[in-house]
Amino acid sequence: MLQGVVAGTVAGTAGCLGENSGSTESMTVAYVPIYPNMQHYVMEEEGFYEEIPTDVSVERFGSGPDIVTAFASGEVDVALFGITPAMVLVDRGVDASVLAANSRNGFKVVATSEVADRFERAGATAFENFEAENGRPIRFGVPPDGSVPDVVLRFWIEETLGIGAMEETISKSTVSPPRAAQTIQSGDIDATMIQEPFATIIGQDDGFRELVWSGNILENHPVTVLFANQDVVEESAVAESLVEKHSRATAFIQDSPDVAAADAAAVIGDAVDETRARAALDSRASDFLSDPHTIAPQTAPMAEFVADVGNTDQIVATEQLFEFGVYDAVQQ
Repeated sequence: MLQGVVAGTVAGTAGCLGENSGSTESMTVAYVPIYPNMQHYVMEEEGFYEEIPTDVSVERFGSGPDIVTAFASGEVDVALFGITPAMVLVDRGVDASVLAANSRNGFKVVATSEVADRFERAGATAFENFEAENGRPIRFGVPPDGSVPDVVLRFWIEETLGIGAMEETISKSTVSPPRAAQTIQSGDIDATMIQEPFATIIGQDDGFRELVWSGNILENHPVTVLFANQDVVEESAVAESLVEKHSRATAFIQDSPDVAAADAAAVIGDAVDETRARAALDSRASDFLSDPHTIAPQTAPMAEFVADVGNTDQIVATEQLFEFGVYDAVQQ
């Protein structure tokens, strides 16, 4: 789906990609209100964006495909979103780079106790056994096709468990992270690949249990990143200030988790209150960082898998996707 979104946008804006205004007198930062973008909430609520030497405006998007479309068409300069949408954009010729990591290892597969019991007893054959006994496959609720949780779930089923193509093994429906807890509790799905704080929310219900943590599927896999167009990358004062504030936000999350949780709740809203946001920070699926070098090794096998399943036309090389020089300059 993301591939199609970008392809259509590229076709409609030929010659305009990466050219937003041609300057960095102003910069638009876009985000999707998901927990893995924790640095953004700290930067916004603690006033870090105000210290960047350009006029920063912040724009909120309701979904990954929406923000991908906006970035591809040049409406935004910087985005905090998943590593796989970044791959798709680069694959489609958008001149932009990952400047910093946001989070890694950020999901859990959570299922009903019935499915969890089966999996504990039978392992991978639980999927086949469930379908034989219930007359239908296990129903998974997952964010959109091509998103990071969708890719990690596919990798778990097809590569780790080795039980066949995902579409032939499970029944998959698109469920946004905020709706996952309600959807599984209502019985509309049997399992979900879910991020925090919703994994913690579901985990507090005795009727559901964790099957696997994504860090045990693809160790140290990236989730969300700080992605910037070439205008920003080339304006070193702006780019370095942006990454420095991002690194400060990461340290802030570690040093002041109560305040960071309150910042997240203030921006995300809806089902993410301060108590839930703070509890989720103690989860192993809450792993925030800034150093892009840390996620680069696991990005390579993810890029291969993303290409294999057709989300990109070719493998996006690490050197195409990352610009390490900005982070390195900040550290010096």
